[in-house]
This record gives sequence, C-alpha cells and structure tokens, in this order.
Amino acid sequence: MHAQRVKAALVFVPLILILIYFGGWAFNGFITLILLLAALEYAQLFSRLGYRPFLPVLFVGITSFVLQRWVFGGQYLGVLITFILFLTIITALVQYERGEKEAALGLTINLAGIFYLGWLGAFFISLRALPHGLGWMLTALPVTWLVDCGAYYIGRWLGKRKMTPRLSPKKTWAGLVGGLIAGIISGLLLILLWRSIGLLPIGTPLWQGVILGLVMGTLTPLGDLLISLFKRSAGVKDTGNLIPGHGGVLDRIDTWIWGAMLGYYLVLIF
Repeated sequence: MHAQRVKAALVFVPLILILIYFGGWAFNGFITLILLLAALEYAQLFSRLGYRPFLPVLFVGITSFVLQRWVFGGQYLGVLITFILFLTIITALVQYERGEKEAALGLTINLAGIFYLGWLGAFFISLRALPHGLGWMLTALPVTWLVDCGAYYIGRWLGKRKMTPRLSPKKTWAGLVGGLIAGIISGLLLILLWRSIGLLPIGTPLWQGVILGLVMGTLTPLGDLLISLFKRSAGVKDTGNLIPGHGGVLDRIDTWIWGAMLGYYLVLIF
C-alpha cells in the first residue's frame, strides 16, 4: 500500500505542480474537474446511508462557485448564494412531491456539499489569482502536503496515544505534533526558496512562513477528520478507488481545500 501511495504521488504531484505553474484555463479547468469528481464520491457516500443527494444540483452549485471566482473574481456572492438556495429548495419540494420522503435531508446534504466543495474548493482559484499567487500557492499546498507527511511518519514512529480513536484510529497526538513541526519548517524554507528566485517579493518575512505552517498544521487535519466522519457513518474505508494507494479524490483533497482557503486568508492578512 505504501509503495502504491509513493508511485501515485510521483505521477500526480508533478502534474499538479505544472498546472499550478501555468495557471489560467488549464489550472481552473482541472480544479473544476477535481471538485466534480469529489462531489460524485460525496453523493455516493450518502447514498450508502439511504439518502439521495441530487447530483445535477451539486454539480451546478459547485460549478457556480468556481465560475464566481474564475470569471467574476469573487463578485456577486450574494446573488450566487440566493440562486443556490432557490435551486436546492425547489429541487427538494419537487422531489418530495414525487414521493421522495427524505427530500428535506437531501436538501441539507446538497447544500452542505455545494458549500463545502464549491465554496472552499474555489479558494484554489482565488489563491492562484492573488498578486504573487504562484508563489503563495506553491507555499500553501506543499505545506499542507508536508503536514500530512509529517503527521503520517511521526505518528507511525512515535505515536502511541490515539487522538480520535473512533473517527480515525491511526491518528495520534505525536502525529499532530509531527505535522505541526513539518508545517513550520516547510513554511519557513519555502518562503526562503521562493523569494530567492522571485516567486515571492524579496522582503517577504520568514515569520509569515512559520505562521502559515503553524495554522496549516493545526487546522487542516480537521478536513481529514470531517471526511472520516462521513466514511465512518457510511461504513467505508475510502471515498473511492480512483487513485491507487490513496482511495478517492475526496480522500486526497480533504486537507487541500482547507489549505487553499486558509492560505488565501492568511495572505490577505499578511
């Protein structure tokens, strides 16, 4: 399993880095595809519980959030949210009228999926579109990845005391600390690297990398735990099997979308 994870990473990580570098249509289109695949897995998870998320509504809502950031630069958010609310409510009313007894729960699940994957997922586009967005994207996402790696390896090596025995039995407090250390060190080193080659302004303080790593290490694991909650409820190990050794798309981006969102707001604060 570990060898499969490494092989898959050697294929997908360079592809993602190339798309981040070029940005534009290629990157935004790739992000849209990834979020829609994650929505499909999200719907399948809840279908296992006997609910019926309405995929067309999920797809339209998520794509609308992406386009709001991509085409309109984040404007018209109030109009978009109003549109999504009307769309999901009308869908639920029609479904109930057609005999779907769980239509009210379906409405809630649709809204949660749209806002979780659409609202949070579209921060990939917002972060890349910032001034020096390439440098910040190549800081925020690798820090998120290295937090995961630090937590995984330190947890396997030193982890004894379980952090969330029901949600994610393999997570330990030692792993959390390992992720924090990996985040802080990688954040500092990446700021140093990118400002030395001009991807970030030469005056970018190193402490910003430390803060970014600290926040990522503390908060991005919540994304993993949330998807674990969905999987445990549905009685499955992975959200899918698209990526060898990693499970589904939703398994892989569970922390990434938090990293993009946190990275965007931290850059604005900086």
